[in-house]
Amino acid sequence: MRVLVVGGGGREHALCWGLARSPLVEQLHAAPGNAGIASVATCHAAAADDVEAQLRLAEELDADLVVIGPEAPLVAGLADQLRARGRRAFGPDRDGARLEGSKAFAKELMVRHGIATARAATFSEVGPAIAFVDELSGRAVVKADGLAAGKGVTVASTGAQALAAIEECLVTGAFGAGGTRVIVEEVLEGAEVSAFALVDASSIVPLALAQDFKRARDGDTGPNTGGMGAYSPLPWLDPSTEARIWGVVSSTVRALQDEGIAYSGLLYTGVMLTEEGPKVLEYNCRFGDPETQVVIPRLRGDLAEMLDACATDRLADLKVDLTEDAAVAVVLASGGYPGTYETGWPIDGLDAAAASRDAVVFHSGTAEREGRVVTEGGRVLAATGWGPTVGDARERAYEASSHISFDGMTRRNDIAAGAAERDPRSDKERDRRMENP
Repeated sequence: MRVLVVGGGGREHALCWGLARSPLVEQLHAAPGNAGIASVATCHAAAADDVEAQLRLAEELDADLVVIGPEAPLVAGLADQLRARGRRAFGPDRDGARLEGSKAFAKELMVRHGIATARAATFSEVGPAIAFVDELSGRAVVKADGLAAGKGVTVASTGAQALAAIEECLVTGAFGAGGTRVIVEEVLEGAEVSAFALVDASSIVPLALAQDFKRARDGDTGPNTGGMGAYSPLPWLDPSTEARIWGVVSSTVRALQDEGIAYSGLLYTGVMLTEEGPKVLEYNCRFGDPETQVVIPRLRGDLAEMLDACATDRLADLKVDLTEDAAVAVVLASGGYPGTYETGWPIDGLDAAAASRDAVVFHSGTAEREGRVVTEGGRVLAATGWGPTVGDARERAYEASSHISFDGMTRRNDIAAGAAERDPRSDKERDRRMENP
C-alpha cells in the first residue's frame, strides 16, 4: 500500500513509526510531518488543516490509504471528501467528528441517550454562565465548545477562576470560533482513564486503555496542557471496572447509530472513575496525544492492516493483540508551555537517546534547519520506554529523556510514578501485599 499520514505531531510520528514496520506498506508519506517523521516517511509541505492541499496530495501520490491524525481536518470533512473520491480514509466523517468538534453536541448526545456524564449547561453569554457556576458552588469545569488544541479546558476551584475562563472564551476570544460558546460543568472526582477503540459500520474493537497527565507541573499542579506524559496499560484497574468502561464506549457507538451517524475510525473516550461509576468527560475523534505514543509500541499486530480493516469495514475479521508489557511516555516541552514560549532552539542528545535500550523518542514539535533539529512547538518530544512493569518502562523513558537537552526544556518528573508503585508485577507491590495480605 501507499499510505499518507496527515499531520505533523507526536501522534503522527508514533503512527508512522508503527506503519513503517508493516510489510504491507510499500510507500509511507506524511504531510506536513516533522524532523522525526522524516526518518521513516517522505514528508510533504501541506498543512494538516488545508483540506484542499491534502486532497491534491492524496491524488498525486495515488494513496491507497489516508490516515488522518489531527482533529481539525476531520472536523472540516477531509474523510468525507476522500471517500467521495474513492480513497480509503481512516477517520470519521464530519458528522462523527462533531463528537470532538462540539462539546455541546457531545454533551447533548450523552444526555439524550442516558450516558453517564457530569451535570452541565452550554452558554454564549457571561452572566448566565456565572449564575450556573454559582449553582455549582463556585467549583466548575469551563470548556470551550469547539477545537482549542487541548488548551480550552479550565478546572476552576473558585468562582473568580471560572469567571476568568469564561471571559477568556466569550469576551477576549482566546480560542476564536472554538470559544464562542462555553460548557460549564460540575467537577468530577476520581481517576481519569482514556479508552481507545476502533469502530466501523458493524464492529467495535477495544484497543487499549491509557492514562495521561494534563497538568503542566509535578503533583498535577499548574495549567492544563495537551498532555505531559502517559502510560499503558493500567495495572491497578480491576476487570469489572474495565468492562464498564468498554460498556460506555459501546453505548456511545449505539447512540451515534441511533441518530443516523455511521462512525468509522478511532473513538477516544475520556472517562472519570467516580464513586458512582465511570462518567464520560470528553470524546475525541482520533488517537490521543501523548497516549498514542504508549499504545502503538504495545501493538503486536500489523498497524497498517488494522487501520485498513477499519477503513474498509472489515474489523469483524480483525484480532488485536497487545503485549502485556507496559509503556510510559515522558513529554519534553518548551519553557513557558502551555503559555508563551520561544522556538528554534537546537536540540542536543537525540542520537544518544535513540541508543537507549527499549525506548524510542517521538517528535512532536520539531523541524530541521541548516542540518540541525530544532524546537518548533510547545510539546517538543516524547521519550517512550517499555518493559515488563510500569516501573521498568518508566525508568527507560526517563533514561532516554535524560540524554536530551534544549534551551528552556521542561518535563514532569512524576509521570506514572503512582502506577509504578501500584503495579502488582513490581517488587514493591509484591512486598506490600506480603506484609498486608
